[in-house]
Amino acid sequence: MTPTWVQLTYLACAVCFILALKGLSGPKTARIGNIIGAVAAVVAVIIPFLYLDLKHVPLILVAIALGTAGGVLGAQRVQMTQMPQMVALFNGVGGGAAALVALLELRELVPVQDSVNWFVIVATAFTIAVGSISFAGSIVTFAKLQELMTSRPVVFPGLRYVFPIALASTLVLSVRLVIDSHVWLGVVLCLVGLLIGLLLVLPVGGADVPIVISLLNAFTGLTVAAGGYVLSNVVLLVAGTLVGASGTFLTLLMAKAMGRSVANILFGALKGGSTLGAGVASDRPVKSAGPEDVAILLGYADRVIIVPGYGLAVAQAQHTLRELVDVLIARGTKVDYAIHPVAGRMPGHMNVLLAEAQVPYEQLIEMDHINGEFKHTDVVLVVGANDVVNPAAKTTPGAPIYGMPILNADEAQQIVFMKRSMRPGFAGIENELLFDPKTTLLFGDAKDSLGKLLNSVKAL
Repeated sequence: MTPTWVQLTYLACAVCFILALKGLSGPKTARIGNIIGAVAAVVAVIIPFLYLDLKHVPLILVAIALGTAGGVLGAQRVQMTQMPQMVALFNGVGGGAAALVALLELRELVPVQDSVNWFVIVATAFTIAVGSISFAGSIVTFAKLQELMTSRPVVFPGLRYVFPIALASTLVLSVRLVIDSHVWLGVVLCLVGLLIGLLLVLPVGGADVPIVISLLNAFTGLTVAAGGYVLSNVVLLVAGTLVGASGTFLTLLMAKAMGRSVANILFGALKGGSTLGAGVASDRPVKSAGPEDVAILLGYADRVIIVPGYGLAVAQAQHTLRELVDVLIARGTKVDYAIHPVAGRMPGHMNVLLAEAQVPYEQLIEMDHINGEFKHTDVVLVVGANDVVNPAAKTTPGAPIYGMPILNADEAQQIVFMKRSMRPGFAGIENELLFDPKTTLLFGDAKDSLGKLLNSVKAL
């Protein structure tokens, strides 16, 4: 029996995880929420050392030390542009760890199978299968975002047949594992799960990758919850359930923001469609200007809306952008940031990026609340964004982003695009807004261009 003080401590840790998730739901409370969750996790890890007669303690401590060192080093060195792939990688490690723990537990269950609750074996099979899927899928998303492989959908002629066969095999193996709990069945189930993870993510490309990261995060949460049931650990059960539920909810919200179903995002390429366009830079003529001309547009505007995107993160230009906005506000200009739900490479990417630059949360306006403001706006400054303002989402059936709600930047009086080149956005399609008579392009690195723009505005 687990001592009462241990149960109470685990209950307190579970409550802290709930409070942490609540804190993470808002920028103002995110830091304290993160601290609460981290402290609870550390306490939960320490507790088993205090009341269990653990074997191989030196090896466990070495593993913890290595994991801690890797986590600290990764957190310190990761750039904001690499945050999505780090999230994908850490998420995959969680799913893989849950699957390995379930395999080890399966070895312990085999000798006493007749006396084990059948649902424990069901939870073990689920953890092995879904944890393996999450691990393999997360590694592929990491490789896509890190550009270790193409970000375009990867398909082959037999994919539409291999994938359902692999799914059916997983179900058959899981049932067989429940009936006859041999370790070799668990290993085969793990291998098939890895295959499904690869086949699930390879056909996904373009702007859909962040949604898949969120879905795989939910998978990992569910495996951890199932692993908690297998291990009779309430902390894992609660933490996994929280991650699984929030990840599922976030996935559905992001899919809604894209104007598509999760099934279409995952399996659209299998039906002959594509989640990524051609990716070819346009050679059509556009209207461009220098920082001085753009400064005049901004300096004498009464209403300005900033549309941030992944290019802002790449250039690490968020601090310079904030300085520019502060100068404009001091001149009497009303300025807000328009935040699209899927801007960047992960959920909330722009919120995190701008919060790092100490941008007041009140200036970050979500798409649904700011879209009606564009028609009353003098200048929209698009910094490193593309797909989230591309009218093709509304006007071009068959386009990869068709049906996705976008920011109505095209309704403003003037649009200024800050771009490094004429290459298309992550969806790989041309943006007709670039060729609109109201649009002016300011070419160059976003940080360098914003610095020159800032100096020009100050000189007005």
